[in-house]
Amino acid sequence: MKYDTALREYVHQKIAEIGGKADIVIGIPTFNSENTIAGVLRAVGQGLAKHYPDRRAVVLISDGGSLDYTRENAQRTKLAAHVTKIVAIYRGLPGKGTSLRAVFEAAARLNASACAVFDSDLRSITGDWVKALVDPILSQGYDFVSPYYVRHKYDGTITNNIARALTQALYGKRIRQPIGGDFGFSRNLVERFTKEDVWETDVARFGIDIWMTTIAICEGFRVCEAFLGAKVHDPKDPSASLGPMWRQVVGTLFGAMSRYEQVWKKVVGSEAVPLLGEVKALEPEPIQVDHARLVSNFREGLGHFGALWREVVSPESFAALEALAKEPVEKFHFPIELWVRVVYDFAYTFQRWSRDKYKLVDLMTPLYYGRTAGFITDAAEMTTEQADEIVDLQAQRFEDMKPYLLSRFERWEGRSAPVDA
Repeated sequence: MKYDTALREYVHQKIAEIGGKADIVIGIPTFNSENTIAGVLRAVGQGLAKHYPDRRAVVLISDGGSLDYTRENAQRTKLAAHVTKIVAIYRGLPGKGTSLRAVFEAAARLNASACAVFDSDLRSITGDWVKALVDPILSQGYDFVSPYYVRHKYDGTITNNIARALTQALYGKRIRQPIGGDFGFSRNLVERFTKEDVWETDVARFGIDIWMTTIAICEGFRVCEAFLGAKVHDPKDPSASLGPMWRQVVGTLFGAMSRYEQVWKKVVGSEAVPLLGEVKALEPEPIQVDHARLVSNFREGLGHFGALWREVVSPESFAALEALAKEPVEKFHFPIELWVRVVYDFAYTFQRWSRDKYKLVDLMTPLYYGRTAGFITDAAEMTTEQADEIVDLQAQRFEDMKPYLLSRFERWEGRSAPVDA
């Protein structure tokens, strides 16, 4: 079933009750977040009370049908008198993207000057995060505020290993957290999002963040970053829980390459976007990862999908992958240059693939596990700040090796029929 709106009638009624107008809309997508939603709501409420006491604000808890006490805890959490709280289950495909669709639709109906969204599992959020994401919209004319926070070196593995690097190499903008989860938007950008018909795709799930970032960059909206401090949230072991997110984020990334091909093919080099706030060196809470399992997942992937990988990557790259599988776990090293070539080979093949494109992305998942394991090996004795230098280097290598990607497209120039490899 296709939904023409993510908002239930209850939300429409609440919007009408408050006169159909708000200055600021804060959205919090939730699903089974009973342990953290009250803390996030309190921080948002404190931020609105402290920094925007004269602004009419609406906070929408956009829930995915939680089976725990998320909605009840949200209802019980009190906010300042000038803040209207709405707790509602969204309509549509389950996922963060649909949840944010509801937020965008509410912000558009309320004609809000600024909108911000925060993940519901945050443990380090403060009221000042609200100001950091909203002020650039209200006071400085920015359309899109991306978060800049310090994360543990083993956190954000999809961000660090592909989303950040491809955003820099393809579109020429150095954005640290293009899928960070917490963002600020102008009225114009919110209205732009609501005009899209992507809510039956992976954008409706975890593809939403990179989709928003890419639109903001490629369509000329004013983009900046805001320093938020350390990000502490419910940890996710990449070896156990991030496979679906990988598929959705990377599928959306690769899909956008087709849409904005005439943009990224012309981009040479990169530039930093304006960074607002004073950056401070911090060491976040440690995150436990199963390094051995990551290596095992890579080896199993080679055994299961090696014949298909061979059809996508170069012979030299495939030989290097076979050699990697023989390395002992404690010395497992996945070279950055090999990773860049592999990602570019899959990105190119995705555009030409005539079968299920997202199954092609699924084939990459064990390679992602391998690269993550290699990063953990390299960064084992490093601080988070030192490990960030590897991430910076990797993003730069994606940029430097962009001609390799372009050359693959040039070989097929003039061919209209898609191919399988």
